[in-house]
Amino acid sequence: MIRLEKRPSPNRRVAAMTPVIAVILTMIAGGAMFGLLGQNPFEAIKVIFWDPLFTEPFASYSRPQLMVKAGPLILIAIGLSIGFKAGIWNIGAEGQYIMGAIFGAAAGLAFYPMDSALIFPLMVICGALGGWLWAMIPAFLKVRFGTNEILVSLMLVYVAENFLASVSSGVLRNPEGMGFPGSRNLSKWASSANIELFEGTGMHWGVVAAFIAVIGAYVLMTRHLLGFHVRLIGEAPRAAKFAGVQPARIVIFCLGLAGALAGMAGLFEVSGPSGQITIDFASGYGFTAIIVAFLGRLHPVGILLAGLLMALTYIGGELAQLMLGLPAASIQLFQGMLLFFLLGVDVFTNYRLRIGRTEVA
Repeated sequence: MIRLEKRPSPNRRVAAMTPVIAVILTMIAGGAMFGLLGQNPFEAIKVIFWDPLFTEPFASYSRPQLMVKAGPLILIAIGLSIGFKAGIWNIGAEGQYIMGAIFGAAAGLAFYPMDSALIFPLMVICGALGGWLWAMIPAFLKVRFGTNEILVSLMLVYVAENFLASVSSGVLRNPEGMGFPGSRNLSKWASSANIELFEGTGMHWGVVAAFIAVIGAYVLMTRHLLGFHVRLIGEAPRAAKFAGVQPARIVIFCLGLAGALAGMAGLFEVSGPSGQITIDFASGYGFTAIIVAFLGRLHPVGILLAGLLMALTYIGGELAQLMLGLPAASIQLFQGMLLFFLLGVDVFTNYRLRIGRTEVA
């Protein structure tokens, strides 16, 4: 009989090292996978993790792009982590990200061809509002009818994707685009939407927003009563009830905050790197941010580091596809291994494997 037996007191040092162990195991398993694909495993790992940072001419382009890729992942993961701390499992950040992009882009395009410094702040507000409204659907259904937020938020992702396809071919389609789906390029007509902070780097205000979110989440969770309530309802629901914490308010707050941050991430992406609303705008950032949140141990600083690491796998993965001819699916599988090994290491940190017969009393 093989069974898992809970450890009486898990080793704190091992628990703190689980993200590092998971990354090392991912490199080993990923290297084996690349070897099966006919590539030198060491060369593949080097191209993904080393070349984008230290090998010219790739590094001069990749280093600034690291924060551009990490920005939306960090922003979304911060919002998700606060909900996860409270036991509220928002799996639909991808849909909130899409709706934020649509609302923000629509706000900007409504003023075409006007060019004003007020347009971009309005786009940011509308982007956050779009994500918040989309997150309020599972929040309301959970509070009012006790529905499962995992299923509702996940199903709404597919609704958002279909809505994206509809507006790309309909109300937001570029009338000068010769009938092709997709909106006007936001950065070409409004200087306020061209949000590159340093010329030639691609860095935009979404990077700044990500750092602000990290600081804000740290202060909230460690210095504010609301953060204490969030942690209390996740760790000890019965104690939270006796302390007067209202679960409905925490649900609305956590889902609303996650939706707003995801919506802002979508807006920054559509007004920056993407530049326009298209049918294939959905990038999977909302799902990848779940990996980032857990890899960062749901801690703001850890999420910052995990977001940078995940962004490195994006950039290095694209480089590996170009230089080594690796298929895109293998890079996606490699990224997924991070969460798989993280969860696996967590299990064996808290439980030990027992092999033997079970005694019958």
